[in-house]
Formats: sequence, C-alpha cells, structure tokens
Amino acid sequence: MADSTHHTIRRAAARPRGWCCSFAGVPDSPEHRRALPASSAVGAAVPKLPPPPPLLPKSPLAPSSHHSSPSSKLAGLIDPRRILSPGRVSPIDSEGSPAVADAEGPPREQAAPFVAVREDEDGERGGERNALDLRLCLRGRDGRCVAMDLDSAVLCGSSAFFAGMVPNASASGGGGGDRRVEVDGVDNLEAFKEAVELMFEPDAMRWLARAGVSRAIAVLEVSSSIMFDRGIESCLKYIEAVPWNENEEEKLKHVFARCTFDESVCKDVLARLQQQCTSGSKDLTVQLVESITSGTNNVARKEMQSLVSGLLSKSSVYHKDLSGLNKGGLYQICCSCLSSLVELFMEDSEPVEDVDQAMTTSDSRPMIEKISKQTENLNWLFDILLNNDMAEEYVELWARQVELIRMHEQASPMFRYELSRISASVFIALGKGRIQCPSNTRCQLFHGWFRPMLTDFGWLQRCSKGLDVRILEENLGQALLTLPLHQQQSLFVEWFQCFASRGTECPNLSRAFQVWWRRSFVRSSVEVRR
Repeated sequence: MADSTHHTIRRAAARPRGWCCSFAGVPDSPEHRRALPASSAVGAAVPKLPPPPPLLPKSPLAPSSHHSSPSSKLAGLIDPRRILSPGRVSPIDSEGSPAVADAEGPPREQAAPFVAVREDEDGERGGERNALDLRLCLRGRDGRCVAMDLDSAVLCGSSAFFAGMVPNASASGGGGGDRRVEVDGVDNLEAFKEAVELMFEPDAMRWLARAGVSRAIAVLEVSSSIMFDRGIESCLKYIEAVPWNENEEEKLKHVFARCTFDESVCKDVLARLQQQCTSGSKDLTVQLVESITSGTNNVARKEMQSLVSGLLSKSSVYHKDLSGLNKGGLYQICCSCLSSLVELFMEDSEPVEDVDQAMTTSDSRPMIEKISKQTENLNWLFDILLNNDMAEEYVELWARQVELIRMHEQASPMFRYELSRISASVFIALGKGRIQCPSNTRCQLFHGWFRPMLTDFGWLQRCSKGLDVRILEENLGQALLTLPLHQQQSLFVEWFQCFASRGTECPNLSRAFQVWWRRSFVRSSVEVRR
C-alpha cells in the first residue's frame, strides 16, 4: 500500500471521525454542558442553561489588499461583523433565528451526521490527528445552522483563513475538543459546508464530477474567500473541462468579477469566457455572410441564413449594438450578388449559335436555380440591413439597376419575376414606413420597377415562395402615396389601365387609388397656403 494518507466518507459512529456535520441547531458550548441528575425521569423538565459568559470584543472586517489578514478574504461572502473570537459562542440576534433551541420549546429535528475519517496506510487511526478536536459552527443569513466536528490539522492545513482563526489547544484553556470557531452571516451555507467537505476528499475531481458545474462554481467562490488553494485549483480544473449552459456561464462570470485568481490556474477558464484576439466580430460577420451567399447546398444555405439572421437581429440576446456589423462589407456582398444577377440575365439573353449551346440553354432549370439563389441572397441581405436600420442605401442601389430593368423586358417570365420579388420586399418596407428615403430616391424606384411589378404580379401569386401578395398590394399602394401627387397620377393611371385589361393578374390598388383621387380632386374645407 502507498505511503500517502487517504480519506473515506462514512456514517456516524462507523469509524473514528475526522469531521462531522449536522443541519440541526448549534449544540451547547462545551463550557455549558451539564449532566442531568440521576433521579431525572422521562418527561421531567430539563434545566435551562445558565447565561453565557461575556464575549470578547469584536472588530469589524473590511476588504483590504492582497496582503491583508486571512479573515478579510470573506468580505462580500460573509458578514464580517459576525465572525466571532475563537472559543466563543455567538449570541442570539434579535433579527435572526436562535442557534440553540430553548429547552422548553419544541425539539428540533436532528439530521443524520456525516463523518470523514483519515486513515494511515494500515487502516488504523492516525493517533491524535484523527481526533475531532474542533467544532466549526456556521450560521446562514436565513438563520439555518450547521455544526461540524473537524480535524483542525486538516482544516488549518487547507485554508489560510482558518489557520489564522483556529486557536491552539493550550490557548483554549482545556483539551483539544473544547476548541470552537463560529462563522456567522454566511450567504451560501450549503456551498460553505461543501467547501469544507472538499478539504477531506482524497479525490476532489470525482467529488466535483458528482456535484456538477453549478455547485462547483459556488464552491469555487467560497474557496477563494477562505483561501483554500487546492479547492480553487480543483474547481477551475473541473469547470474548464466540462460544458456549461448559459446560466452557469453567467454565474462563472460573476464569480470572476468578484474574486481574484492567479492567472496560472485560471487562464484556461478565461480562454473560454473571453475572446483572446483583439479583432471584433465585424470581419467575421462579413466572412460568414459571404460563405452563405456563395454556398451551393440550398437546404444548408437556408438553415445558415436563419441562424445568422437570429444572431444579428437587434432583439437577439447575442447582439447588443451595431458595432458587430460591418455595413460596408455587407453592401460589398450586395453589389457582388447584383453583378452575378446581371451576368446571368446577360447570359440568358445571348443568342444560340449551335446545337450544343441550344441544348444547354434550352434546359432552363440550372439557370432558374442560379437566378433564384441570387434573388434569395439579396432579399436576405436586405432583411439584415432593414432589421439593423441600414437599408436606405439598398433602396438607392436597387433603384439604379438600369441594366436589369432593361433586360427585364426581354427575359423569360419564369426568370424575370424573380427580380420583382426583390422589388416586392423594398415596396413592402417603404409602405410600412420602415425606411425613410428621400423623395427623389422613391420616385426613381417607382419609375424603374413599378411597371415590372404590374407585369410579374400573376407569377408572384402562383410562385409566391413565402411572399404574401395581399400585404404586397396594401403596402405597394401605401408606398405609392408617398410620392408627389402629379407623379402618383401617372402611376395610378398606368395601374388603372393594366387592371382593367388583366384583372387579378394585376395588383389591386383600389383603396390607394381612392385616397389619391380624394386628395387630388375633392375640394377640402381647409385650403393649403403656398
């Protein structure tokens, strides 16, 4: 058997104990113990305890520098005014629950104690080192109490805080079992108790694996406060090696904000909490968007579009401001997609010179997929810009596509209606008032893309691809009403003639037409001064 000492956890009275813990009331102080008379019968009144001896004066603790006393490390976790002098019992506070139940009051439920035993290599007791020579009493802010009988050598050897708190056996005025330390005002009583338990664990990593991440984070904070170095290292080692959920990540960040750890032991955890490189997310965002727009798998591309849109949304918990979006980079990708779209329509408009080329161009399926892909990319980019209040320049960019407007008249209907899908997104945003563009930009947009919209509306109804044509009709009319009245007139007259000849193959703008007519020809009781 190896020479090293090991620990085992057992039930009370099973083996000689190294420490024990109970959630019952704090037991009587050693100097107050009194044996009952031999003549006492069952049910007889138990004599009340005499008043406690006067307490030694207490001095409040305050946070200090790295070289301050051990007890100052508990600032923020334990109320510093309630750490009492060694060997004394805390008084019963008026605002807290009593640590010891009154003799005449109802009995408190006694919890089964746990015992930690230190063994030598031969399995026998290791002499005085195994004696329970110290009682540690913990009281939480909620009034709950924990009493732990401990091996003071293990406690003091593990924690620099307790090494300065525990009195020597000679200073306690009696045997080692009379020594007593009380810590009051503990915020997380369970975590404090578990941090002490961890001092007696031979395999801390196994204990933490059973406890889980949340409890390990709580024990980490206590270990830092009581300067339990082995506990700090074990907790950080375990936490770094396992996954965290979002709540656990936030707890860990709060612990690092309150506590200071040596960089050599916490650098691996910090590497998972903080981005080490100095560059922001702007270039990465552009790189991700560009990868999606150039992707060839349609299913995967749509899934990634949904993922990135959620991350970049203003309502997302992951995106707090606009600093993570590179506006210039996104518009460069928009221009690239527009250039690809122009090239595809030019390719479709080229004459067929031989049979092989005729067979290639007659198979329109690949061309449809290519055009549809670029259309989806442009609509997706427009949604990102729109949701982040950056879409005004997109409207101007789309209004200036003179080459695409010209080729729209010559292209096949199954190709050209894809361009009107882009126009539909822009018209809907304008009609809802989500974009505030100058009047000349809106006029240029309608001058170029209103007639193609009237032509392609029937195809948009049959191949909507998620477009709500009723919303399109309503907002197309609302957007048209934002133009000057004389320009509205020319566009409404064009729509009226188209609708009269094509019916439902043309958008129904009757409501917007009535508004325009009233504003133009019905005399109002209020005259507008020029």
